[in-house]
Amino acid sequence: MVKLAACLRTALAAALVATPAGVDATTPRTSGLVTKKAAGADDGPDFAPPPLLATLVQTHTDERVPLDEATSVARFSALLADRVTGEVKALDPRLLGLLRDLTRDLPGARVELVSGYRSAKLNEMMRKKGHHVASHSQHSLGHAVDFRIVLPNETRGLNPRELEARIRALGWDGGVGTYLLSSDWFVHADVGPKRRWGG
Repeated sequence: MVKLAACLRTALAAALVATPAGVDATTPRTSGLVTKKAAGADDGPDFAPPPLLATLVQTHTDERVPLDEATSVARFSALLADRVTGEVKALDPRLLGLLRDLTRDLPGARVELVSGYRSAKLNEMMRKKGHHVASHSQHSLGHAVDFRIVLPNETRGLNPRELEARIRALGWDGGVGTYLLSSDWFVHADVGPKRRWGG
């Protein structure tokens, strides 16, 4: 019996070495460098990425995203997710288009995003803390963005009244509110009915 067990072990070991099924598959190795195909690389040698218009900065997290013609609404919406629940809601694409249009003639600008999507929970929390927040806010629909535009070598940003004038000059038909306190220095833009408020 012992002799039979020894024979079986020898035969099994020989079979494992002789057949590919018994050998670990080898993984081909590369140089270790990760390469990523550039978007539009098939467009030929004259391909150039879209020009950078500005940098989007989430003021609560300091997350930064380049703003150009390729910036997606999905990426923009994720950047402006509800800051309490983390919920992401698709923002109206016209808001991203507005930021692009505003920064075309402001090279190197930084768009500081104060607020985007707000869940009902965050909206109510802000109302209870005394913020001037509508009970049925355009923010809760994904239809609004609060922001300021800061030019290179500046810290405060364009005057919200000037920014409102620029927005209206673009033909914006939605709501525009200006906030002029040192603690609230920004513009609200939404795709709701045309109206204005603030200083």
